[in-house]
Amino acid sequence: MVSKILIVDDEQPIRTLLDYNLRQSNFETIMAADGAQAILQVEEEKPDLILLDLMLPVIDGIEVCKILRSRNINTPIIMLTAKGEEPDKVLGLEIGADDYMTKPFSPREVIARVKAVLRRSQESANRTATNDQIITSGSLTVHPEQYEAYLRDESLEFTPKEFELLVYFMQNKNRVLTREQLLSAVWNYDFVGDTRIVDVHVSHLREKIEENTKKPLFIKTVRGIGYKFEEQKVK
Repeated sequence: MVSKILIVDDEQPIRTLLDYNLRQSNFETIMAADGAQAILQVEEEKPDLILLDLMLPVIDGIEVCKILRSRNINTPIIMLTAKGEEPDKVLGLEIGADDYMTKPFSPREVIARVKAVLRRSQESANRTATNDQIITSGSLTVHPEQYEAYLRDESLEFTPKEFELLVYFMQNKNRVLTREQLLSAVWNYDFVGDTRIVDVHVSHLREKIEENTKKPLFIKTVRGIGYKFEEQKVK
């Protein structure tokens, strides 16, 4: 089945460039020039992935992402950012974007990122459909197939990527995992990625599952290597 990609950018040359190269790689494309149009396209066309520019007229990319996630629309999003937009780029990841790319970028890199995110999204959906195992660690319980997590019987809310990362951590309890391993497993990068993506998501996981983020019980930092999820005993 051909995947449908929504290209959201207010610059016509960029939309044309992305449209041409995606179609050459056998993707179907639709386009939007502003944030309001993008939201309508998502609801009407139901794309498989969104290439979303940060700086948009009417509604900017950050707000588009917030609106979609608040409506439980979990379509994968790759943010397109310009150099110097670091705070907005990080915020995009925090509110639910799956990846980001900095302009200028090569069409080849765009295609590689799109394929990687789509592949990961499909693999995650397949696992969710077949995995009925409940995972626990101390007072933390995760139901992968139901997309639910509880801490001391209190329901937790995660972005799709945060939840994927938590499940992967808990499936690999007490193992030291490098940032590169986490990028490969959760973001499905088969090339060198930006490990700050991992750090941002770990930080937000800690805010939701740790009583003291400065002295975490679950997700420990292994200096110079990565992270380890330590199993906790049920009290």
